[in-house]
Amino acid sequence: MANGGPVEHGYPHLETVRAAVTALYRRLSYDTVRTFSVSVAPVDVAFCDTDDLHLGAQRVARELVRHYRLPDARLIVGFREMTHAANVELASGPEYFVELNDRFRTHRRDIGAALAHEVAHVYLHRLDLSFPGTRENEILTDTTATYLGAGWLLLDAFREDEASSQKLGYLTPEEFGYVLAKRSLVFGEDPSVWFTSAQAYTAYTKGLAVARRDAEQPPLTGAGWAGRRRYARERRHAEDRRVSAGRPEVPYSFTPAEHGSLRVSFPCPTCHQRIRVPVQGRVRARCGLCRTVLECDT
Repeated sequence: MANGGPVEHGYPHLETVRAAVTALYRRLSYDTVRTFSVSVAPVDVAFCDTDDLHLGAQRVARELVRHYRLPDARLIVGFREMTHAANVELASGPEYFVELNDRFRTHRRDIGAALAHEVAHVYLHRLDLSFPGTRENEILTDTTATYLGAGWLLLDAFREDEASSQKLGYLTPEEFGYVLAKRSLVFGEDPSVWFTSAQAYTAYTKGLAVARRDAEQPPLTGAGWAGRRRYARERRHAEDRRVSAGRPEVPYSFTPAEHGSLRVSFPCPTCHQRIRVPVQGRVRARCGLCRTVLECDT
């Protein structure tokens, strides 16, 4: 939890975020992801200063447990002085003990954000889905919370001005905006109407621009002129050499196929699983993981 200190910006964890989206689809399946088409509603996690601290925290925790579809999980919420925003004991259940930073005693409107992350930990624990390394696993947790409809609370808790700052979670504000945008493009939901933080709205718009560029990369037909020209040049080089061709700065790569032909591999703009199609002009491909139909010009 950044509290008055510098807030990291940009997209330093983007590759891990994309890997987390892919892992989520692989573990849950397309059908299960679609059951999270409606985000947590602001009214369901609202917390005003006149609410009883402990009863209110338990109410918000129950709502998030319901959202993540964990009917047999019970969260016991307490408060103590600590460095991090919150912590959860991932035992066998069904009871899970969550400790929130004492700061939330007086910043109650952000309790929902802190609990959204901790209940996502419980959800992933139940799924037995994790990434190696603490930071990577926390990025997976933030991405899961956001993609499944509760993480907009984490972005809305971001506030920054000349005198102070606050940010929850391990993703940067722009990365939260990116994952929210990926979700919005899939479910047609506009989370920006829920933001109470002007800085959160700005981060979302920046993330949305990056998310849209995912669908504007060759060989997708939505690619721009410059990208198409570069792609054609790379394809000619691959055809001349008849060997794998690809560079780190472009998302696609070419590999030889039977009878001297080529195939091109590129990430799905929705779930980022790599798709491999023949290089033969106009091709329609369907991602086997998220079922997105892609129009390509290979």
